[in-house]
Amino acid sequence: MAVLVITGTGTEVGKTVVTAAVAATALAAGRSVAVLKPAQTGVGPHERGDADEVARLAGAVTTLELGRYPEPLAPATAARRAGLPTVSPEAAAEAAAKLATEHDLVLVEGAGGLLVRFDDADGTLADVARLLDAPVLVVASAGLGTLNTTELTARELRLRELEFAGVVIGSWPDSPDLAMRCNLADLPAVSGAPLLGAVPEGAGILSPADFRAGAPGWLDHRLGGRWNAGVFAAAHTA
Repeated sequence: MAVLVITGTGTEVGKTVVTAAVAATALAAGRSVAVLKPAQTGVGPHERGDADEVARLAGAVTTLELGRYPEPLAPATAARRAGLPTVSPEAAAEAAAKLATEHDLVLVEGAGGLLVRFDDADGTLADVARLLDAPVLVVASAGLGTLNTTELTARELRLRELEFAGVVIGSWPDSPDLAMRCNLADLPAVSGAPLLGAVPEGAGILSPADFRAGAPGWLDHRLGGRWNAGVFAAAHTA
């Protein structure tokens, strides 16, 4: 794939760390990588954003933001309150397509979930994926409640006839509870898509060297890694 769109089932599910893991794994395989964050919210003009964090963890990636807004709100709302221009799906898709002419892999990281509004015309990350004809990777939380939000996201992807690449658990703890362990089987069942990885809780605070060394072991071969869903589930359900 030349472009992969990465969304979450909501906020704070590990989207940026998963994006960094995919980028680090691709870089380790010798691929050139760009990371596009169409709309960054909740940071000031000189603060580090999500794309910067991906670069810190993953290494030599090209980063690009199209809009930055200080309040941690949906991009359309944050732009309106700040009196700044919004970012349209068309602008995001055009930027990703240009990056794809210069890189082996372009990762487009959304803000929040799939249907968070980018602009006043109700444009969303789903529209960006449609314009690019790009697969969508969904980052989900591990615990109770994730089945509902993941299935709703999966249904919307299929309603829009978008390619659903699979699900990655954004933060997997050392001591998973019963719901988390059951979700290893239930997430692919309710989403109708493969489980493509599980990133360890706290991966984002690892040193960059340790993060890059570990990343391929957190992702399935379809994302360039060596993680295996069956082996992982067996280790946590025995």
